[in-house]
Amino acid sequence: MSIDQSNIDTIIGRPVHGADGQKIGQVGQVYLDDVTGKPEWATVQTGLFGTKESFVPIAQAQVTDDGLRVPYDKDAVKGAPSVDADQGHLSEAEEAELYRHYGMEYSQDSSDSGVAAGGYQSERGTVGHDTSGPTTDDAMTRSEERLEVGTQKREAGRARLRKHIVTEQQTVTVPVTREEVTLEREPITEANIGAATAGPDLSEEEHEVVLTEERPVVAKETVPVERVRLGKESITEQEQVTETVRKERIEADGVEEGRSGR
Repeated sequence: MSIDQSNIDTIIGRPVHGADGQKIGQVGQVYLDDVTGKPEWATVQTGLFGTKESFVPIAQAQVTDDGLRVPYDKDAVKGAPSVDADQGHLSEAEEAELYRHYGMEYSQDSSDSGVAAGGYQSERGTVGHDTSGPTTDDAMTRSEERLEVGTQKREAGRARLRKHIVTEQQTVTVPVTREEVTLEREPITEANIGAATAGPDLSEEEHEVVLTEERPVVAKETVPVERVRLGKESITEQEQVTETVRKERIEADGVEEGRSGR
């Protein structure tokens, strides 16, 4: 499909392929002939990040599903004479140089070429053209930046449980019992006279008593006393975010205050 005023907007930003099918870049701007209003030139953004713009004639270009196909190879387009694409118009000298580069015949009767974005009168009656560069159509679009604030989880710290052994002195009172010897004396009475005289009258004897005592014995036993674990809880707080945003303002020169065209 060939290019005319009805499909100019559809090719802006689309890929540009050469005659060999190789991608050259993408369409940046479209220039119209000021007299005929027909699309005459397109700029192709090439280089790193599309920083370089080269002019290519689009009289024989075709709009395809892949974008725009031109009958030139990548070297021819990238090697085109350097012309400032932001100036808004091509002079006759610049246009003649571009024609010669692409091996096309240039007529001195040709007029300057203008930018398609604002260089023709549309069916709605819009007049004028964009003099700063082909970045608008028949009106200016005012844009502004707006903050889009969200949240992102990140690690704020770590908590650990660690168990270690400490030694401490513990004192416990334990009752202990021991035996002590006592000497008991009782007089001779009728009740014990028999036991007292049961042996010889005189003799040598020896009595022995075994004494006992209790001593503390310590044993240790390991017993569980409690369980400890880590838990998490979410705390929501309000936090203010401050950022600078840009807004476009449109001012009108040469227009009476309070009047607008409708």
